[in-house]
Amino acid sequence: MANQVSKNSKRVWVFDLDNTLHDADTHIFPVMNQAMTQYIMDHLQLDEEDAHSLRRHYWHVYGATLKGLTRHHGVSPHHFLNETHQFPELPQMVIQRKRLRHWLQCLPGRKVVFTNAPQHYAYRVLYLLGIDDLFEEVFSVECSRFHPKPSVRGFARMLRSIGAKGSDCVMLEDSLPALRTAKRMGMKTVWISRRLHKPNYVHYRIPSVLALTHVRL
Repeated sequence: MANQVSKNSKRVWVFDLDNTLHDADTHIFPVMNQAMTQYIMDHLQLDEEDAHSLRRHYWHVYGATLKGLTRHHGVSPHHFLNETHQFPELPQMVIQRKRLRHWLQCLPGRKVVFTNAPQHYAYRVLYLLGIDDLFEEVFSVECSRFHPKPSVRGFARMLRSIGAKGSDCVMLEDSLPALRTAKRMGMKTVWISRRLHKPNYVHYRIPSVLALTHVRL
């Protein structure tokens, strides 16, 4: 890897969590999405179809259901996150990725996680992946004061927290809106996706974080 990825001592690798460092689509997101829909049904007195539509609407508008619920319905962000990220069977839901720990250990530079998930969930997933000790900071949605990605305010808080400039950072992320903001902040952007089309604000597209070994940064 050393002959492919630059050994820039100032470089900060900013990793999204779900669907970047691990596969959340297979087991976790279906349960999480249903929990969020149920939460909206219970607290806004909506039927399932309307609750599902509202959850999707806020996700598209704000990049996170949480932001729409707190902004328009006075929902407590702490209560919402706690109720929708329980996952008592999380050890069976997290899919292990071979060579991930070794790959991260070999990656030169600082490493942080920047996630819209709550901190307790993020730490549990990283622990189950066996990589929780490899990151100097886990910047969760609470750390952003509930300005989740792709909010510029959330990104600015993250950069202040880790003491870095955007130009120091490479962001690895599966969400295009988040990468669009990252590019605006001066970061190099790496899209974790198998889709063929690459928007102009994405510097590199790779199918897995492990494929970063083939990218020159």
